[in-house]
Amino acid sequence: MALPIMAKATAVWLVDNTTLTFKQIADFCGLHDLEVQGIADGDVAAGVKGFDPIANNQLTQEEIDKGIADKRYKLKLKHNAAAVGEEKRRGPRYTPLSKRQDRPASILWLVKFHPELSDGQVSKLVGTTKPTINAIRERTHWNIQNIQPIDPVALGLCKQSELDSAVQKANAKRAKEGAVMTDDERRKLVSTEQSLGAPEEPALPTAIAGLESFTLSDNSAESDGEEELLVDADSLFNLPDGDDQPDVEDDK
Repeated sequence: MALPIMAKATAVWLVDNTTLTFKQIADFCGLHDLEVQGIADGDVAAGVKGFDPIANNQLTQEEIDKGIADKRYKLKLKHNAAAVGEEKRRGPRYTPLSKRQDRPASILWLVKFHPELSDGQVSKLVGTTKPTINAIRERTHWNIQNIQPIDPVALGLCKQSELDSAVQKANAKRAKEGAVMTDDERRKLVSTEQSLGAPEEPALPTAIAGLESFTLSDNSAESDGEEELLVDADSLFNLPDGDDQPDVEDDK
């Protein structure tokens, strides 16, 4: 439910100028019944000047009359067409001074675990600027060696619902572009350009390089679906035939 501006000052004015119940005033101003009673007793909001909701286009006299006639009636805030959409936050989020030092860690976490998020989405989630995001993404930030990735939700920089919504929007955009990929696949797979540009695999160690010159026989045997390569022993050891062996004389 939308609340009037300067709610407590509005409650002070309604207590002083109407016969509405404490419950009606509390519901309209977003306060507790006992807090409104404290205003009436002078224990709460002492010295606060009343804020006229009628003069400030937040409430009509007809609405007040309805509430006075029916004690169960709930006052309704006057619709202001000029204020439509003003409650929507625009631009980067404001980050308290005490938490601004935690922003690089949260940016690194988002860049590492949610690369599908755009710089604009990261900027809105943690309240930072695009140059800072690019510096961390490209690892050119002046303190990049000391930054550890930390979940921005754990740091209190954004809500889990806001993070989930941003990730869903980013994935929906990727789905339209036909580039959807799971996180595990995204970390494991590389692009075709990266694969073609990768250096050649190193040669085999010299200790086993000579095995490449071995001559394998063309004969093969299949056993239980597995192929066995047979090595020709004669080609390896080049043993002479028995007839060509010289006679060995007995020393005796």
